[in-house]
Amino acid sequence: MKPDDLRFAKTHEWVAVDGDIATIGISEFAVKLLTDIVYLSLPAVGKKFSPGESMGEIESVKAVSDVYAPIRGEVIAINEDLPDNLTLLNDSPYERAWILKFRMADPSQFNNLFSYAEYQKYCESATH
Repeated sequence: MKPDDLRFAKTHEWVAVDGDIATIGISEFAVKLLTDIVYLSLPAVGKKFSPGESMGEIESVKAVSDVYAPIRGEVIAINEDLPDNLTLLNDSPYERAWILKFRMADPSQFNNLFSYAEYQKYCESATH
């Protein structure tokens, strides 16, 4: 997946949509901010989330951060390879390092997220 094809939340999650299924991960910007990621907790399949709810935690040597739901939906799959292979987040944040897949409750919420260009501007303003 190319970043230009994704949508982004202010909390640095990315979303790709195929029909009513959303694939969610964390942005390359977030991975670089965290550096040296050592732990990732994933939610259970079947769990439902609303925007802004914590779906799990990601821990680096410098911080622990929540991974937030960018849209409302139910977890239908998790990337079971990711917790044991966290280097994927550095190597492939937009492809192999997806975190989970959601069945979206309201697909229109996807349109409320940032485009890649908007997200880049948001990140630039947040770091100044």
